[in-house]
Amino acid sequence: MKRIITLLVLVCACSVFAAAQKISGKVYFLNSQEEKEAGAFANVWWVEGKQAAEADEDGEFTIRQLKGDNITLIAAYVGYRQDTVKVYENGVNLYPGNYIVFNLKPENELESVYVTGRQEANFLSKTASIKTEVISAAGLCKMACCSLAESFESSASVSVGYSDAVTGAKQIKLLGLSGSYTQMLDETRPVMRGLASPFGLSYIPGQWLESIQIAKGPSSVVNGLEAITGQINVEHRKPTAENPLFVNLFVNSNLRAEANVASSVQFNEKWSTVVQGHFSKDTKVHDGNDDMFRDDPLTQQVNFDNRWLYFDPSGLQVRFGAKFVNDKRIGGHHDYEEGMNDHDNPMYSTAVQPPDLGYAFNNGIWGNEIHNTGISGFFKLGIPLNEEQSKNIAVVADWSYYDMESSYGLKTFGGHQNMGFFNAMYHSDINENHKYTLGISGRIDDVESQYRDDALYMGQAGLGYNPSSFTGLEWGRFDVDDKVIGAYGEYTYTLDEKVSIVAGIRADYSSLWGWQVAPRASFKYSFTDETVVRLNAGRGFRTPFVITDNLGVMSSGRGLRISGNLEAEDAWTFGGNFTQYFTIGGRDNNYFSFDYFRTGFRHKVVYDWDSGLEDGVVDIYDMQEATLGNNRAFTDTYQVDLSIEPIERFTAIATFRYSNAKISMKDRGLVEAPMTSKYKAVLNLQYATNLNKWMFDFTAQMNGPCRLPEFMGGGESDVYPMMFAQITRKLNLVDVYIGVENLTDYTQKNPIIGADNPYSKDFNASMVWGPLMGRMFYAGMRLTLWKK
Repeated sequence: MKRIITLLVLVCACSVFAAAQKISGKVYFLNSQEEKEAGAFANVWWVEGKQAAEADEDGEFTIRQLKGDNITLIAAYVGYRQDTVKVYENGVNLYPGNYIVFNLKPENELESVYVTGRQEANFLSKTASIKTEVISAAGLCKMACCSLAESFESSASVSVGYSDAVTGAKQIKLLGLSGSYTQMLDETRPVMRGLASPFGLSYIPGQWLESIQIAKGPSSVVNGLEAITGQINVEHRKPTAENPLFVNLFVNSNLRAEANVASSVQFNEKWSTVVQGHFSKDTKVHDGNDDMFRDDPLTQQVNFDNRWLYFDPSGLQVRFGAKFVNDKRIGGHHDYEEGMNDHDNPMYSTAVQPPDLGYAFNNGIWGNEIHNTGISGFFKLGIPLNEEQSKNIAVVADWSYYDMESSYGLKTFGGHQNMGFFNAMYHSDINENHKYTLGISGRIDDVESQYRDDALYMGQAGLGYNPSSFTGLEWGRFDVDDKVIGAYGEYTYTLDEKVSIVAGIRADYSSLWGWQVAPRASFKYSFTDETVVRLNAGRGFRTPFVITDNLGVMSSGRGLRISGNLEAEDAWTFGGNFTQYFTIGGRDNNYFSFDYFRTGFRHKVVYDWDSGLEDGVVDIYDMQEATLGNNRAFTDTYQVDLSIEPIERFTAIATFRYSNAKISMKDRGLVEAPMTSKYKAVLNLQYATNLNKWMFDFTAQMNGPCRLPEFMGGGESDVYPMMFAQITRKLNLVDVYIGVENLTDYTQKNPIIGADNPYSKDFNASMVWGPLMGRMFYAGMRLTLWKK
């Protein structure tokens, strides 16, 4: 039977009420010891309605609930006895929560030759209207995956690197561009904006997640305008999961320890909750290149998340929750300790001799100290409007508070923000082929932040700066007070599973930027079940947050020279994808894929390290202020993927990505964008023994060069390899794993420029293009208790 893969909830906030339209559930495979495994790709069908579905890689399935007095579901998989559940009988709902669990046992429990369904770690969605790569729970378990930032090592679509050499902040790149152009979603809610963006990837533990969905190119208009290069949506563990207790313990050879705990509890047929906790701490200073600077900061993070679900038999659904995070980072010189950067320095002092600049400066110690605290909450409401549940209203509300205090030698940056998001939509299925969504949304960005560079006082004291020529920003506020209201509409046409057309448009009015109008469209055509073509295009806007968009500007001796003419960043992205599925040895999950995307900017913020070199500043301006030629900025990205399963339970995935990024810069015209890797190749090999008792995973990367700024001598960075390996052993309820990262022990040489004189204009810790930490071994365990 050909697979009918359930439509993945990716780019449309209609997912808020998807469960209200469908009966959902999960299929488990049981072995002779009653151990459970996800029933990947088991078949589920509705007997009376003659409608079928297939469980996804997690064993989860959904099937439309049509009108009828009797609804019977059957689950089956080759080698297992089928299971039957009567959901409705004579109009009575026997499962008011509309969540069904199937437990399939082997047809012959005395034999162990039957192979259980195996969860694919990384795969392409076959039915999504735009190209979407999915990293499943299995993929999140095959590496250390301490946080979301470390979950993309086997993906060539997303590149991950350090923003600088002192803070430990990770940044991603999608379609060759900074992660600030990728919209980050937490179960379809926009997150990681403003002050929360530099470290946001580190505040979502990988073991909290069920899956990550990477959608390339402009997607649905439902979630706003900020998806320029794409969207990354994370799905957390669900309140309805059959796991009353999950514990993950982790330690590595760098003496980083981590603990994650999660518990899903179903109080009754209507109420359920999931509680998740995280604690991590680095306890050892590392300096592999002996430059007297820590390769990674000492950190301590506490993280707590609680989510609730109320599901009424009528289909009414309410979700709400709250999250708290506290993070402390101490980096810089070995001898730097918390509080050394503190000093009493009046903001506008005109004294010839500056006041005391603090213990660290007076003793020649350069330190970095960051304290972050965040609190957030959300609410979702889904209301069916008819018995068939083909018409729905959904409401999403989100609020977050974030506070940051940080110091970088003589520079300080801090502030707080309140951000709110509201989205109300109406969805209607006209018939099986036509549906539409209409909605209104609002956003409030209230950011108060302050930057200070006490190098001005160094000039007054004759310590290497000439204040008459120092034209940078010594002090300034970076406040954003933006109120946005918008409306949107989206129409979807589907013809069987052959054609899918999604067209949408939204118009937002911003109190800062005025009207912003963004059309978006996608087209998918399946020539056969094995041959799929996708096209998509659209426009996106985003408000620049100058410092947090590029935190590396703080980790240098340069000042900031910021143009007063910065505009909202504005870009068009278009592209397409061709995917061909094929069969090897009876397994039809093999595929070849090629895609091309181009992002072109009308307005883009440029961080220019070369034009302000003589003045000791970083020039920050809109690309339209470049002085030569037709000012442009664009990125072309090409990618090829090949995934095969040549023998049972052995999968090989090979990917190659090439990027051509150009940008207009002052006095140089259109040039190759600096610090952007030209290519990346990834090979991932996975093998599992029968019943997944042993699992082996190996990933090799080849990372291409990037153009270096002229002040570094120009030229290109090195081409370098990265290798990762992990072995997992399943022992009843416990998984034990060991692994290694950066097996080749390659690190960027001297990532900190001027480390021997950190209080000079030549000091720079922001030019990072390679790994900072060498070979690292780790071990851990995962305990999972299943509900009986």
